[in-house]
Amino acid sequence: MTDFTHIFQPVQLRHKTLKNRVVFGAHTTNMARDGLPGDQHLAYYLERAMGGAAMIVVEPMPVHAAAVLTRGNFAHDTDAVIAPFRRINEACQAHGTVMIQQLYHVGGHGDSDNSWHAHWSPSGGPSYHDSDGSHEMTEAEIEETIDGFVQAAIRCQKAGFDGVEVWAAYNGFLDQFWAPFSNQRTDQWGGSLENRTRASREVLRRIRAACGDDFIIGLAVNDDPNVEAALGREDTAEIVALHDAEGLMDYVTCGTGGYLDFYTLMPTFLYGEKLGVDLATLLKSVVRNAVVTAESHIRTPENANTVLGAGEADLVSIVRGQIADPHLVAKAEAGRPGDIRGCISCNQQCWGRRSRDYYISCLINPSVGHEYLWGGDRFEPAPTARSVLVVGGGPAGLEAARVAAERGHRATLAEAGPKLGGQFRLAGLQPRRGQIGELIDWYERQLTQLGVDLRLNTYMDDDDIAAFGADHVVLATGSLPAETGFQKALPHLPRLPGLERGNVWSVEDVMMQAARPGAHVVLLDEGGNWRGCGTAWRLAEDGHQVTLVTPAAMVGKELERSATDWPLRRTLAQLGVRFVTDAAISEWTGDGAMVQSLLTGQTQRVDADALVLATTNRADMGLRDALADKGIACQIIGDANAPRNAALAIFEGRQAGRAV
Repeated sequence: MTDFTHIFQPVQLRHKTLKNRVVFGAHTTNMARDGLPGDQHLAYYLERAMGGAAMIVVEPMPVHAAAVLTRGNFAHDTDAVIAPFRRINEACQAHGTVMIQQLYHVGGHGDSDNSWHAHWSPSGGPSYHDSDGSHEMTEAEIEETIDGFVQAAIRCQKAGFDGVEVWAAYNGFLDQFWAPFSNQRTDQWGGSLENRTRASREVLRRIRAACGDDFIIGLAVNDDPNVEAALGREDTAEIVALHDAEGLMDYVTCGTGGYLDFYTLMPTFLYGEKLGVDLATLLKSVVRNAVVTAESHIRTPENANTVLGAGEADLVSIVRGQIADPHLVAKAEAGRPGDIRGCISCNQQCWGRRSRDYYISCLINPSVGHEYLWGGDRFEPAPTARSVLVVGGGPAGLEAARVAAERGHRATLAEAGPKLGGQFRLAGLQPRRGQIGELIDWYERQLTQLGVDLRLNTYMDDDDIAAFGADHVVLATGSLPAETGFQKALPHLPRLPGLERGNVWSVEDVMMQAARPGAHVVLLDEGGNWRGCGTAWRLAEDGHQVTLVTPAAMVGKELERSATDWPLRRTLAQLGVRFVTDAAISEWTGDGAMVQSLLTGQTQRVDADALVLATTNRADMGLRDALADKGIACQIIGDANAPRNAALAIFEGRQAGRAV
């Protein structure tokens, strides 16, 4: 599809006309320093404004000390934020982008390590963010918090924002009042629907009184259909209709998940697309004044155009899609959807970094968070065109060749295999990870358009590279399985006893279909990530009986940071995979594994036809050293530099292309 008619229709939002129907919705970038936005924020948001977003909702501003949640939150109680925000707003508004700031309070779900403040909530419930509790708010504290929303909105207006979005989603402060399970109050703030919505209605009403008519007010809500205690869709629709009937907001945004079901808040490839549309469609049927925005896994312009064309929403919020490609809207408008770098819904560098309280980035777009250092997600031509040879067509090599060619260099990419992608392509063969294959296809299109000389089935040794005579050589030859069975949990064993008995495979062997693992498989997962867990899923889906052994306390330990661990474990359990945690393999017998508990030291035998190893790969420095002997300088990137994940491979590929 190249005709995105429904996306590129303007829409009136109070005193502003949005130039199209695509919003870059609120999300925490965690980039603030000492509570203030700076150059990193400016470059990040400006890139999306330049890329065509009609409206940007800047990440949430905590409205009270109890609402501070992250290291990178903005300062909540000072006019010092006004001038730096004005700088951001003026730069983005110059590109025709309407600028909104989200205002939030998480209620009982705070983080005392960051806020140094007790959690406040309607009825003193526990935090779903950590193991702390909260206290039931006094009426004075409720009034103090409502005033915090108002004062934050006033500062936003002074900073040049066109409006604010009030957060009443994910079982945060305001919708904790809405939900009967989290609001057991018997005063004017609890009980009846009118009382339970009093706080949110007062917030919106007082912001309008303070900021006037030429100021947009939005309301963010969420859909949590998998949680029995949460508000149902009909309940949410009734609440939104009540606010709408009083003319309290100009738009309402519909997300999914929340503190009670965190995995659907930023849904990964484990979930279907367009998750926020069901609630948005219902709200469209009950509001008379407000514009309705659908968000949550609306990943592509095709998704957005379909939702808008069906009348399921008035606006669509594409967040991770515009993180992955900040020029998504402009490319769609120009009829170039094939040039859009599509989000692969992995969460590994956006939520994966935010969950560890770092600033966000993106696995497939390393410019994210670095726009202020790299001049955005664009490239300046190189002062002198040079010949660049990239050896290896995995993610690092693909990015290095692309960026070098973007900058005007004559790039050649030599790949030993018959297809591009390397081990990243194998990852894309795991269940539900087909978006990786789409990304590799995108690279191939880009390299072809840029005139890169693609040479498949081309193995190059040091003599070949010397004969090629490139001005600049980049080695992106990847890594190999160690083939020793060494485990970090048993460092006294340099080689797994019994390895010579055979029927031992790497995860790469399995995904390349070079392995013949038999009916019963033991998979040793040292990393706790998709490399091992996704292979276990593939084996189980193909009918093998799988026992997954990990030294960690839980399966998928490294996937917790991307909010994919629990849905994965649920899937593996449903497929009959057996979990053995806090364990290592002390010996392979050829027809079974001796599994040693790291807690007790006791060993049990697990019968198996094959052992599959997901242990750390090794980087081979042989080619580097051979080139050095010939006096040929080279740059080593990706797994060839050190075995890591795809995000770091693509990051180093970007650096290599920029450095030539």
